[in-house]
Amino acid sequence: MATILGLSGSLRRASFNAGLLRAAADLTPEGTRIEIGTIRDVPLYDGDMEEATGLPPPVQALQAQLAAADALLLVTPEYNNGVPGVFKNAIDWMSRGDGLALFTAKPVAVIGASPGGFGTILAQSHWLPVLRTLKMHPWLEGRLMVSRAGGLFDDSGNLTDEKTRAALRDFMAGFARSL
Repeated sequence: MATILGLSGSLRRASFNAGLLRAAADLTPEGTRIEIGTIRDVPLYDGDMEEATGLPPPVQALQAQLAAADALLLVTPEYNNGVPGVFKNAIDWMSRGDGLALFTAKPVAVIGASPGGFGTILAQSHWLPVLRTLKMHPWLEGRLMVSRAGGLFDDSGNLTDEKTRAALRDFMAGFARSL
């Protein structure tokens, strides 16, 4: 069975992107599963902290999840037309130590949801140089940018829109086939 590590780049409890990730886990085709990781407890990167105490336990846990996964799914919000700082910070920490090797040649897909009208098109594009630097293999066959998310999720952040669920199901089927 193929395993995809799924990470949401939002810390908000009822986040559209955390909800999109949960929906992706529910809609992933048979023979593939998503293990949902969390960036919530990853501290801000501090080289002095790394030198003094090594990688923090939340980073070590994410690295272990990435090592065990066949692929990575980044579910990204878009903040000020770019990648959220907390999300980039978590990926930066994960690449420390022997972490870069965990990313190398690993398939990755990027999706996202936003209350705005353009979805997360700029954040998704902003991830590409990072993924290239990490030597990952971006899956570019499909695209999913959920715009006007406020009307597609319930108050708990669960994806309720059937059209979007169908598009997500198709996206995940395509990504799973590529693994």
